[in-house]
Amino acid sequence: MIRKISILLQLLFTTLLFAQVGGETTYQFLNLISSPRQAALGGKVFTNIDYDVTQAIFNPATINVAMDNQLALNYTSFLGGISYGTAAYAYTIDRRTKTFHAGITYVNYGSFDGYDEAGNSTGSFSGNETALSLGYALQIGYSDFYLGSNVKLITSKLEQYNSIGAALDFGLLYINDDLDFVATLVVRNLGTQITTYAGLNEPIPFEVAFGMSQRLENVPIRWHVTFENLQNWPIAKPNPARSTSDLNGNQTDEKIGFLGQVIRHTILGAEIFPEGGFNIRLGYNFRRSEELRIVDQRNFSGISAGIAIKMNTMRFSYTHARYTSAANSNFFGLQIDLQ
Repeated sequence: MIRKISILLQLLFTTLLFAQVGGETTYQFLNLISSPRQAALGGKVFTNIDYDVTQAIFNPATINVAMDNQLALNYTSFLGGISYGTAAYAYTIDRRTKTFHAGITYVNYGSFDGYDEAGNSTGSFSGNETALSLGYALQIGYSDFYLGSNVKLITSKLEQYNSIGAALDFGLLYINDDLDFVATLVVRNLGTQITTYAGLNEPIPFEVAFGMSQRLENVPIRWHVTFENLQNWPIAKPNPARSTSDLNGNQTDEKIGFLGQVIRHTILGAEIFPEGGFNIRLGYNFRRSEELRIVDQRNFSGISAGIAIKMNTMRFSYTHARYTSAANSNFFGLQIDLQ
């Protein structure tokens, strides 16, 4: 068993060699936050192994029987007038031992005015993208490890251009019930375009991430730590606005050390009363904070907060995420127990 797990970890980490650089990929909507709970905990959490059926869109290894007959509907009022939503559902069969999961992400970019090279109007156009995923997870023998996978079909329409793609997600999950501790390694968006927009094949946003969470003993708090985009090192780039000049006019770029690189991969989150009918969620995304903050001005980029309220068979969630002083996002979610 240990040998099998070791081989699996080696295969997962080998994919680091094929990492893609951010900003050079298509289907970027695959990285959009999938639910208010995710958004409130900093943007990416991979270790929720409870009722949260939306979690499996990001980490298929979390698919479990507690998600049986749970339906989640989420909507986000995003930046620049963009709106998008996700939906997820799970169903358990075979004497409650096999749970299958389905999820969908849809983004609408709105309407745009088109012009040709001479500045003549060509009418309005729109853009939208969709990803449909089907997932399943299983326990590895009688161990504390679980393995899950998503198969995703991706469609994209931007003005007159269309593209279809396919991708796989893999997750390896470790659960320690005695410590109420969870750790996971996730490989996301391992795939390719099937048809391209205009004959040029573009990579999709491949990602490797690692996450941990634990419920504190005798304290109603669960903490979360996520290390995202581990395939991309170094991830931080010098900010031209933070360069300095000496008396001779020589310019020195911002220096980002090893710790600064690690921090930009890190997301922190905490849930207060995580198992109650009412809970509070807080998160901080270091990379978002560093990339969007304004020099010499405190604008609280990277901070997010949300709440959840359970009423009978329904659970309402809301999150407000801070991006810049001029742009923020609101996330709304409803999960229904169809038992």
